[in-house]
Amino acid sequence: MENCLFCKIVAGEIPSTKVYEDDRILAFRDINPQAPTHILVVPKTHIADCNAITADNACVVAHIFTQIPKIAAAENLTGGYRVVSNCGADAGQTVQHLHFHILGGKALALEMA
Repeated sequence: MENCLFCKIVAGEIPSTKVYEDDRILAFRDINPQAPTHILVVPKTHIADCNAITADNACVVAHIFTQIPKIAAAENLTGGYRVVSNCGADAGQTVQHLHFHILGGKALALEMA
């Protein structure tokens, strides 16, 4: 997508601090971290949000979830971590590109915002 922030990061047009990359996904540090470790994991193919996951693109989402534990382990998140995806404006999604937040590095609050 032409104006998608994450598509521009994937394309290398906007710099990021990469922590993992392969042919299907990119993981990078959030510029406004909400925890000591805050990593975003995005598919390289543009998928708008969870509602846009289909049988044709679900394999990349499955791949993301096979890589998340490896990324967390590489970040030494031995005490646990949270994986979050916001879907739509009411949920707080600010970039219309499917992404998963890996949050950890401290005990996280249990209540929902």
